[in-house]
Amino acid sequence: MIRVVVAEEMGLLRTALCAALSSQEDIEVAAEVTGVAELSAVVRRHRPDVVVVDLASDAPQPVEVVAEIIGAAPETAVLGMGRRWSQAAVGDLLAAGVRGLVGKDASLEALVEAVRELAAGGKVIDAAAAVTALRPPSSPLTRREVEVLRVAAEGLPLKEIARRLFIAHGTVRNHLSAVMRKTGARNRMEAVWRARRDGWI
Repeated sequence: MIRVVVAEEMGLLRTALCAALSSQEDIEVAAEVTGVAELSAVVRRHRPDVVVVDLASDAPQPVEVVAEIIGAAPETAVLGMGRRWSQAAVGDLLAAGVRGLVGKDASLEALVEAVRELAAGGKVIDAAAAVTALRPPSSPLTRREVEVLRVAAEGLPLKEIARRLFIAHGTVRNHLSAVMRKTGARNRMEAVWRARRDGWI
């Protein structure tokens, strides 16, 4: 018997998911929760084979949610649902240990099959998430910002970057500030890592 925990805020969708899963002879819904706050405790208590959880892109810290689930029960497979996926979100969620991603518009039959596949040790990535993961996002960086960041990736001080690119020291600082703002990075090296991850440099 495949034991499943369902975490979904929307009552109607949660009810439909639980009904579809419970109607299968080989699946048991061990618990259902309305949000992620109590999810790790529920997972720790029930030790399900699969957790079906809403990881919509506007949900608070989806990667942390996944980390909490896996931390509570490392053997549990996480099946994330979302309305749309960004390239960064797909990469981060897969890196965090998500074994399946499906759209919230997927059929109930497709979700049931995804649960079975994950319980059997497989992975399930729906077409939209797969295409997003393979398609590099468009870069928000200007040509000059890319040049500055490439040189900055060598670990050079601002004055050396300025000398290398024949621009003013203050201009380098302004470009790096813009890069960190656009990438959401806290420092120069994190900006380099994020830009490389997304194929911008």
